Amino acid sequence: METALYGPGGFFLRPEGPAGHFRTSVHASPLFAGAVARLLAEVAAELGTDDVAVVDMGAGRGELLSGVLAAAPAGLRVRAYAVERAAPPEGLDPRVSWVAEPPAGVRGLLFANEWLDNVPVDVAERDGSGTDRYVEVAPDGTERLGAPVAGADAAWLARWWPLREPGERAEIGRSRDEAWARAAGTLAAGLAVAVDYAHTAGARPPFGTLTGFRAGREVPPVPDGTCDLTAHVALDACAAAGGAGAGGAEAGGGAGGAGAGGAEAGGGTSADAPSPGRSGLLPYGTRLVTQREALRRLGVSGGRPPIETARTDPAGYVRALARAGQAAELTARGGLGDFTWLLQRVPGEGYCPA
Repeated sequence: METALYGPGGFFLRPEGPAGHFRTSVHASPLFAGAVARLLAEVAAELGTDDVAVVDMGAGRGELLSGVLAAAPAGLRVRAYAVERAAPPEGLDPRVSWVAEPPAGVRGLLFANEWLDNVPVDVAERDGSGTDRYVEVAPDGTERLGAPVAGADAAWLARWWPLREPGERAEIGRSRDEAWARAAGTLAAGLAVAVDYAHTAGARPPFGTLTGFRAGREVPPVPDGTCDLTAHVALDACAAAGGAGAGGAEAGGGAGGAGAGGAEAGGGTSADAPSPGRSGLLPYGTRLVTQREALRRLGVSGGRPPIETARTDPAGYVRALARAGQAAELTARGGLGDFTWLLQRVPGEGYCPA
């Protein structure tokens, strides 16, 4: 998986970039970048500064950072870092620093939109004797069962995704836990956010989720570099891995058994309306919420504009209607709205939650 995605000729190093094959929230609407910009401003306010960093993990071609810089409020000095293994695109905003690893010691917002699902994982399958074995795959996609899962991988399965019946599969998320803990650990203070399609304990898919995407279509996950290889993320495990450096789990954080669609209830905030200028998303520790809830709190709503506006301001009505359609896509049930946001506060000197 590592070679197919990031090796010579790997999928993410292809010239067309990820946007040539699939559509993320960043590509769906500038409203997403605007929401991230509002969250960044909240983090800056909590830190008591007007000079703040935003770090985009798996930045693709820099689309999210370009949108955040365009939407950032006046007076906020933003230092933008794009963490990406591919080369920077032509015409990149000169304010963006293109780096291979997240900078250490910055204060601000680290944002990982659909990054963890591409961190390579091993796949395990339970065989007929009840032994969990690694699934080995050839470049043409041919599979066979390999050695028994052992050591730290076996411990991870036992804790986070125990297999019960022969034929059941799991993606061993230990590499993602470690990647998330390292990334969040680079912040001196602020907020680390991971956004992905996810599942939690009690709602694991019995046969795993590994799949491929090419040119907008789901395809078999053949590791030959011609398609994206992706698997849903056990974000509750990532939350636990990053929690030691992020203040621990918030009460009611929703990491137990909700699934991507159920994390909203665990966040403990759905019934509360966001106050002006404050989303209520900044946790004291760790929180899991759906994208639908997160974006609602950041002012993204799919509600239609008042029909009277069509008579008094026809052009404004059309623009508002277009925004509502984009917001509806970002928050749709059964679609992007069911993504899960993992928010982890990274405490540090000067971070004073209101």
